[in-house]
Amino acid sequence: MTASLQLRNRIISEADIFPRLASYRMMPQLQRESIIDDAIASMTCTEDELTLAHQQFYEENQLLDETDRQAWLKHHSIDQEFLETVFIPRLLKIEKFKHQQWKHKLESYFLRRKTELDRVIYSMIRVQDAEIAEELYFRIQENEQSFADVAYEYSQAPEAQINSTIGPVELGSLHPALAHLLAISQPGQLWSPLALGNWILIVRLEKLIPAQLNVPMRQRLLRELFEAWIQEQMQIDSIFPK
Repeated sequence: MTASLQLRNRIISEADIFPRLASYRMMPQLQRESIIDDAIASMTCTEDELTLAHQQFYEENQLLDETDRQAWLKHHSIDQEFLETVFIPRLLKIEKFKHQQWKHKLESYFLRRKTELDRVIYSMIRVQDAEIAEELYFRIQENEQSFADVAYEYSQAPEAQINSTIGPVELGSLHPALAHLLAISQPGQLWSPLALGNWILIVRLEKLIPAQLNVPMRQRLLRELFEAWIQEQMQIDSIFPK
């Protein structure tokens, strides 16, 4: 018996499935999920772990109401049995795999990444004229005018409309030169104009918020390590029709 798939009013044959996945650019996703399936094949879950995983899934996805749950199932084209016996257990096995592989590396990885993960609140003025930037810098330094007033009047950027204050943002999300400047700053430190691309910046650090290795951060770092591993595996493997 030849397998087929019905979508709306169209029957897709087994022979046609692979070309369609390729033309829809879904092969990388298939490759990714296949790699994950191989990785978690030996993972097992206890009944207590599964019960907790079900509770957490419904809570996190706001599916405590039966109507919402049925709508979610319809949207994802799966039934309740598949959700509870395949989908949620697979998510749990993935989480267990992450912890098994990288939990012991989190502290060292966090320390390597900490400078990028630290967040800052800073004030910034952007202009395109170096002489004007120097003049504005000295006005602020000599307390002739507040940073916010100078920004509102002269800064050629959206932050001028919000009292020139930006953040909290992670240092890793900023231009390396700006991130370095803020990383070595003390709160309240005003820096002389910095040329960055087509702009001249006047920057002042308002607050440094050090990153902490708490539960959300651990989850984030585990995801990062997991995703990096998947990308490595995808570079090694390839999918071709046979």
